[in-house]
Amino acid sequence: MAALPDIAPGTLVDLRSVSAASLSKLLEEEAVVWRKEFSWDFRPSADLVRKFVDMRALTGCAVMRGGQAVGYSYYVCEDGKGLIGDLFVSPSPTQTQDENLLLNAILDALWHTPGVDRVETQLMMLRQPLARPVPYARWFSSHPRRFYEVDLSRMAPPRDPGRVVPPIIPWTESRQEEAAELIAQSYAGHIDSQINDQYRSVAGARRFLLNIIQYPGCGSFFAPASFVAIDRYTQKACGLCLSSLVSERTGHITQLGVAPEHRGKGLGRQLLQKSLQALVAHGALRASLTVTSKNQEAIALYEDIGFRNQRDFAAYVWQASRL
Repeated sequence: MAALPDIAPGTLVDLRSVSAASLSKLLEEEAVVWRKEFSWDFRPSADLVRKFVDMRALTGCAVMRGGQAVGYSYYVCEDGKGLIGDLFVSPSPTQTQDENLLLNAILDALWHTPGVDRVETQLMMLRQPLARPVPYARWFSSHPRRFYEVDLSRMAPPRDPGRVVPPIIPWTESRQEEAAELIAQSYAGHIDSQINDQYRSVAGARRFLLNIIQYPGCGSFFAPASFVAIDRYTQKACGLCLSSLVSERTGHITQLGVAPEHRGKGLGRQLLQKSLQALVAHGALRASLTVTSKNQEAIALYEDIGFRNQRDFAAYVWQASRL
């Protein structure tokens, strides 16, 4: 076996000491990977990283080698929880080593932040996410997830549910509070509430909705392909499907949820297909979504419509307070 090239170890530095210019090449490289592997335009997110790095307002670390950043990660803290927003390392023989360097540093910083006892992250770019040792292993749990994509020209045609389903109307901001209540209700006891604790309360669901509607982490929110089902008796939201645009020709389903009492009637399929049809009308060629591997009911629906798994990744959670 050929010996690996002799590469000098990277230097770990505070992200607030790094200039946007020294990160520029790395961010461009990350954008290429997102485009190639996920059909995702990462440039709006990269622009935000540059902006906050220049303001010295982004907390995190970078790995430097030869005067250039070869990896970076950042985090935010809110309500006793740390969120690792991104971690990207340029592919190289030392990629895993550099990833571990960043992950250890970020977690050390978070555990030294007063009040933080939980950390969540979903790192799409992490090498071998399902089978790697991690720091603080006694507090750690990993939840396998899948990145699904559908060619919109080949998706299954809409199916008649064979029964009356609640009326489906376009999304409006006036339904945001009802949507938060619906999300908290539909994820009660669900595996995804172990991954994202915002699903456990109406207040958390409000923050979740704000993040996907106002910020570009899941693309640009696209109201024309977002819909709400209305219960005929209460006149409140009993199902929803929210969408975003992650590139000029790619949509992403950011949320699909149905109230427990309306499940098993084909409402989730109707909502999802309505959103996909709206994306087609907009000119999208493909759509994506993510799903937890244990959620077999959802997976069966997605695959029946035409979605196929493109990548396995993981949601990571560290919960110190459970000890």
